[in-house]
Amino acid sequence: MLERTATDYYRATTGPGLEAAPLRGATEARVCIIGGGYAGLNTALGLVERGVTDVVVLEAETVGYGASGRNGGFVFAGYSRGEADLLADLGREAARAAYRRTQDAVALVRSRTERYAIDCDRIDGGVLWANWFRDGDVLERRRHLLETHFDTHWQPVDRARLRRQVKSERYSAALFEPQAFHFHPLKYARGLAGTLRHLGATVHDGSPATALRPKGSGWRVETPGGSVDAEHVVLACGGYLAGLVPKVDASVLPIATYVIVTEPLGPRAAEVLETQAAVYDTRFAFDYYRLLPDTRLLWGGRISVRDRDASDVERLLRRDVLRVFPQLDGVRVDHAWSGLMSYARHEMPQIGRLDEGLWHAQAFGGHGVAPTTVAGEVLAAAIAEGDPTWQAYAPYGLASAMKPWGFAGAQATYWWLQAKDAWKDWREGGAGRP
Repeated sequence: MLERTATDYYRATTGPGLEAAPLRGATEARVCIIGGGYAGLNTALGLVERGVTDVVVLEAETVGYGASGRNGGFVFAGYSRGEADLLADLGREAARAAYRRTQDAVALVRSRTERYAIDCDRIDGGVLWANWFRDGDVLERRRHLLETHFDTHWQPVDRARLRRQVKSERYSAALFEPQAFHFHPLKYARGLAGTLRHLGATVHDGSPATALRPKGSGWRVETPGGSVDAEHVVLACGGYLAGLVPKVDASVLPIATYVIVTEPLGPRAAEVLETQAAVYDTRFAFDYYRLLPDTRLLWGGRISVRDRDASDVERLLRRDVLRVFPQLDGVRVDHAWSGLMSYARHEMPQIGRLDEGLWHAQAFGGHGVAPTTVAGEVLAAAIAEGDPTWQAYAPYGLASAMKPWGFAGAQATYWWLQAKDAWKDWREGGAGRP
């Protein structure tokens, strides 16, 4: 049974936040950012680092309330859209530049934790991409693609070595991404907000944006307690839509994913993992997991149009855990939760300008820490310096998500791809079987 159902692990272990008071009264700023998740916070910090401190961030709940404070904590390169598709979409040079921005973002997240002394339980253990199937070409194709077209080198891990690191019969081999790491995502979000306040920007919790309209040469954002007049406005609301610009909200599907955290495993942690790497597998509907500093196992997976309660999340994910680690049968689950991510039909972030001074950054899917950092840098450079890099994301525009039918389509596509994975696994007799 769950010890807690209302509080996820991250909130239970972050401690008292530096929650800021809601906006009260009218104010002015050069830039108003709507959304206190990674996209909004990174845009704000990118502006401050470029000398623009006249920035106001409005968060409807508390900083990191959405996917930014609920995710698996993986920090690695790439987008939800795969590298092969990027090549087909953009051509070699543009695809390589887009991918390189996410690699630079991983390095930037790491350096910011150091520069601003953000205590976020960072573990520089890399990430393992473990092959669920016997088909070794799955790994080799991606390794070769990354090396040939993206100048990126992931290290092969054979079956014997992987079994020493990951105590499961489930996987056949893996690739290791050495520059990746993992951390406590809510502590990082709170750390970014604290840094912004220290550097002169303003962050308001409990300040949902209720209206947006042109005002002079800029924009007015209204909240229940006040208003902000700004030259620039950035919409960075993710899966928790603000309802301000119909075209923006219509372009994403809020999709749920699920996470559980076990009780502390203590010495039993070595029966599961003898690596500091985080792990995810090669299926479309993959599992992802990692050991936390207090020896708990964090486990995430599945996507759905349904935002389930804690008991349902525990039931579904416990079954997934035992498929990989049957030795954990009987281990208690202390935390279970779900959260909403924003997905676009093209599986890429939507980063761009809607009108003069009106920007958006959303649709980071389940691969968001690095791409939200990219978005922050791209938009900050555009606003502060007139940098045109944001135009590189024009091919991935605000295409309609075709709601409400899009929800049914997304769920059907997920089930179909999940069935394909299961069929391939059945044909092979299970990667872990001799």
